[in-house]
Amino acid sequence: SSSSGPLQLLFKVGCLFFLIDFLGVTLTQPEVKTVQLGQKATIECMRDACTSSYTCMAWYQQKPGEAPKRLIHSANQRDSNTPSRFSGSGSRKDFTLTISGVQTEDTGDYYCQSYHSGPV
Repeated sequence: SSSSGPLQLLFKVGCLFFLIDFLGVTLTQPEVKTVQLGQKATIECMRDACTSSYTCMAWYQQKPGEAPKRLIHSANQRDSNTPSRFSGSGSRKDFTLTISGVQTEDTGDYYCQSYHSGPV
């Protein structure tokens, strides 16, 4: 046990305004989250428009000097290399990325992405 207290992890969640011209959708996220090691972290993403593709939301993690890595697609489907502590939820306008039992390697930038999966 350390006398310095619980480790604080900083999640830099870029204030992301992701404009998709053909849908006219804007996404907003909080700028910063600080979470204690081992605790649950939740990151919210809201989109300002409802489309027919209610669950077309993806979550990405980016670490310094690396390309973004997709964690979740279709709102709640983990990618094959995504640890089980990451989960996604939500539909229509409000979406959440949850990290159960935050670990030190989870520090980074997290982005949500709204996308269209229907016929073009």
